Amino acid sequence: MAKKPSLGKIGEDLAAQFLMDMGYQILERNWRAYRKEIDIIAIDGKDLVFVEVKTRQGDDYGAPEMAVNRRKRAHIYAVATSYYYEHKIDLDVRFDVISILYHHGKPEINHIVDAFHSIE
Repeated sequence: MAKKPSLGKIGEDLAAQFLMDMGYQILERNWRAYRKEIDIIAIDGKDLVFVEVKTRQGDDYGAPEMAVNRRKRAHIYAVATSYYYEHKIDLDVRFDVISILYHHGKPEINHIVDAFHSIE
């Protein structure tokens, strides 16, 4: 029997499709370094974009993007730095967050462009 995909995986698939529909070129999904992971790495025009995706069934614990706290941003930044130097991509770097909140079974996507700068 096939395993049911997790809510996180479903959200990441929705986010990747959303970005492609917006004209982004997806380079990587679930890229890992230092035992940490970046959900999506993409190119948007002249920007190399590192995207964190947060998906929730409800807002009982606040908006999904609120889970991208200082510690999570530090992890994203460390992995992004590794990717940037390993691949030597000469583009400006940007950090986005895609928040997906389900209301009555339908996903509501909130794309926060340039959500943070390094680990401020």
